Amino acid sequence: MSLQKNTGAVRRFARLLKFGSWLQGISNKVTPPPFRLMQIGSAFWQSRCLFVAVHLDIASFLGDEIFSAEEIAVHVSSHPDATYRLLRMLTSMGVFEETEPRFFRNNKLSSHLRTDHPQNVRAMILMHNSEAMCRPWYEQLEEGIRKGSAPFELIHGEGLFEYLNNHSEFDALFTQAMDTVEALVGDTFATDMDWSQFDRLIDVGGSRGSKSVTILKQHSKLKALVMDRAQTIVGAQDYWMKRVDPQVLERLRFEAGDVLEAVPTATSEKDVYFLSAVLHGFDDESSVKILHNLSHAIGDTGASVVLLELVLPEQGIDLASASSDMQMFMGTHGRERTRTEWQWLLEQADLSLDETVDLRSIGKILVARRPASTRTNQ
Repeated sequence: MSLQKNTGAVRRFARLLKFGSWLQGISNKVTPPPFRLMQIGSAFWQSRCLFVAVHLDIASFLGDEIFSAEEIAVHVSSHPDATYRLLRMLTSMGVFEETEPRFFRNNKLSSHLRTDHPQNVRAMILMHNSEAMCRPWYEQLEEGIRKGSAPFELIHGEGLFEYLNNHSEFDALFTQAMDTVEALVGDTFATDMDWSQFDRLIDVGGSRGSKSVTILKQHSKLKALVMDRAQTIVGAQDYWMKRVDPQVLERLRFEAGDVLEAVPTATSEKDVYFLSAVLHGFDDESSVKILHNLSHAIGDTGASVVLLELVLPEQGIDLASASSDMQMFMGTHGRERTRTEWQWLLEQADLSLDETVDLRSIGKILVARRPASTRTNQ
């Protein structure tokens, strides 16, 4: 039985996404090439202005009110005229609105920078624009391209996950950023796939379990076990105490573990392993090892593996997907992959790709199982 839901809505979203990608390419067609190249070459000016505004927390101060640049500067302890020029730049980008000369308020975009907005992306912007993440781009990208090495490691002398283990403050920011991913991709992973066919969700590398919680809210009979690094899940149960209904929380458990070593064992065909944007952070060898661990944990139970990942086209990639792939190159040994590449990885671990569930999002859900011919009594 197919796990796909909301087929019509998913198809309409795919058409809109394709149209949006076409619109994005118009700038390259209508803008004189030298000027367009200058726009691209100076795009980091925009990201840095946005980062400073988020770091100063201007959007939270504005709330639902209108304030002058001078009033904002007093509250965030900044220079009045410099603050005005920063806000004028952001307003020109569509972030914030200038209601009259030197007076500003939040708009649809900037509202998502408020700490009280349930879909705020503050942590993601702060994380991606942090010194730890910026220096590899600015200082070692060319060397990384020449050597095929992750610029993050060239700068910091250790991989991203080792760095997280050794830098608790950045690790906390990274965890917060991962919790806000739904603000970027929505909750269609919970609604466009039929999770009701399962009894237990094993969320591998699930951080504090935000995606599990979203799925549990939609399916009252489903239970979830979230596995991640010990320092990531510490306090996770308490984190959700005042954020979700007790009936959801009582169906949610946490377990520390290392996905490269082992994963919880499946007990029935109604178990489903869920890996959301996990494997794109690993190279092929490590990904196969993780998939082997999953295959071993499944054994003869008939349990399923669900991967929520980008699936790149074989040719003609869009900017968002290409950017994500370069971010993976910058920080990890991982990559975004095509359907052909995903199939190959799964086959190395005796798993077969049974179904692709399309979403009203940029990602897709890949459903894999162990073929009956590979199962043996364990």
